[in-house]
Amino acid sequence: MKRILITGKNSYIGNSFEEWIADDDNFYVEKISLREDNWKSVDFSKYDAILHVAGIAHADISKVNSETKDLYYKINCDLAIEVVKKYKEDLNGKIGQFIYMSSIIIYGEEANINKRRVITQKTVPLPTNFYGDSKLKAEKKLVTFDSDLLKITILRPPMIYGPGSKGNYRQLEKIAKYLPIFPDIRNERSILSVGNLCYFIKERIISQDSGIFLPQDEEYMRTSYMVKNIGKRNGKKIILIPWANWLVRLMGHFPGKVGKLTNKAFGNLVYEKKF
Repeated sequence: MKRILITGKNSYIGNSFEEWIADDDNFYVEKISLREDNWKSVDFSKYDAILHVAGIAHADISKVNSETKDLYYKINCDLAIEVVKKYKEDLNGKIGQFIYMSSIIIYGEEANINKRRVITQKTVPLPTNFYGDSKLKAEKKLVTFDSDLLKITILRPPMIYGPGSKGNYRQLEKIAKYLPIFPDIRNERSILSVGNLCYFIKERIISQDSGIFLPQDEEYMRTSYMVKNIGKRNGKKIILIPWANWLVRLMGHFPGKVGKLTNKAFGNLVYEKKF
């Protein structure tokens, strides 16, 4: 039996993984909160793997002060290092695995409606905001702990979707709820269902893999199709209109907020499938 500790009691991914794997008798899962210092008295040596999903994400990064920025680094980076240090000390020569949930955001937010961007294992991370930078700084520190006894596994998922998911997927749900029509732009985005993510995590634990991984669904997502499917699941018919595509593509060239939102919604950003 694999004993797994999930750090982050209110994490969407952590809760999803716990529920997804509940019927597998080969896995035993516990969760702890890192909000207080109680976790520092827990014996980590009894766990074969720690799934570290405690963190801050999905904030409006354009409207934060310096204190909030510092909190991102404290939670997304410093706290992760504290946990892995304690795990290493508690293991005291035993074999363990530390799984860190990073994000595609470390490659920056650039996604263009008029240009296809492909990220590979060789693509150099270049975060464009403090959220991505906090994740990348954590990664760089965590890999220094990787050894034969402590496997460091870093996951960089794209947009995660599924029941109750947050972030960009929730924004698409809001759009599907109110709009009867939607542009039929032929864009491509890497996405990852929460079920596929849970399966991927399970396989990494079984194999005790270390390294950096770019998990994604087999097929790329087209924004218009996803909005249409979300509407369908909620009993609403959304008509896709291609005749306004020229205007939407033109808006992608606009400076400022209009261009940014257009490229965010319809831009092309994918992980390479050949790795």
